[in-house]
Amino acid sequence: MAVLRRMTRRGQGDDVRDDPLDAAQERRVRAVLALGGVPQADLLDGVQQVRLRLLERAADGREAPRDVSAWAAVVASNLAMDWHRAKRRQERIGERLASLRQLEHPSGEDSSLLSLAVAQGLDELPDAQRQVLVLRFYADLPVRSIAEELGVPEGTVKSRLHTAVRALRARLHEDEVV
Repeated sequence: MAVLRRMTRRGQGDDVRDDPLDAAQERRVRAVLALGGVPQADLLDGVQQVRLRLLERAADGREAPRDVSAWAAVVASNLAMDWHRAKRRQERIGERLASLRQLEHPSGEDSSLLSLAVAQGLDELPDAQRQVLVLRFYADLPVRSIAEELGVPEGTVKSRLHTAVRALRARLHEDEVV
């Protein structure tokens, strides 16, 4: 409970040595959430959910994950999938367009178009394929870690990755982006 109280006072200048996520893990969680379609405004809530789940795990007396970073990325990916299911597709695309406009630079139009096309392609993938694609290429987790954390064989992860990459590549060629 003391850890939770210190975490809630984080913005008040207190030192938070018992934070279950270090800075690198928090950045990875934010990236996984963002790539999973969670809006910028909801990223902090997602990070807090991952922290809460890690603290609950410890409070329940369960063993700490072998690789906290991989565990946190998978939990973040699952949270993103939950959010993704809850929103209609059109709302997600609209929010991504708004965020791209904020980040756009005059010379970065091609990059923005590619980012939008990849985001739309990710939207069209089945949840399981999108999850392994984000965990592998954006969270930079090895296939073995993804398989362990998701509780599926490595071959399943590889198969999903192969199918997802092929579908995304086809979508980008179809849209004449690449």
